[in-house]
Amino acid sequence: MNAAPDDQSQRLRQLLAEADSREQQARNRLAEVRSLQQGQSADDEHDPDGVPVSFEWSKAQAMLEQAVAERERLQRAVDAAARGAYGVCAVCGREIDARRLAARPDATLCIECARAQELQR
Repeated sequence: MNAAPDDQSQRLRQLLAEADSREQQARNRLAEVRSLQQGQSADDEHDPDGVPVSFEWSKAQAMLEQAVAERERLQRAVDAAARGAYGVCAVCGREIDARRLAARPDATLCIECARAQELQR
């Protein structure tokens, strides 16, 4: 049996707040890199003084994309908890094991359906 719904919702809200914080940090880093780009030549790949700004930009952009995706998954989990559907497999309708939800709070598939989906790829 999974944790009490109130405990699940509280944990999901906490994880969502943490994801929001990571997203904001990534946005801040992207803004920092953007400010570094101002006034630089288009060819920063050969800068002898350090890491190219374009590399930092790519890294910051990837961090932001990951943070946004994580926040969206957690928001869907929070919404599912509000509907009373959290922890229910989207494919077979069975309860998702509590250990899986502990490891992947945003899981929408039970382990059996997740494995079957992986095999189909």
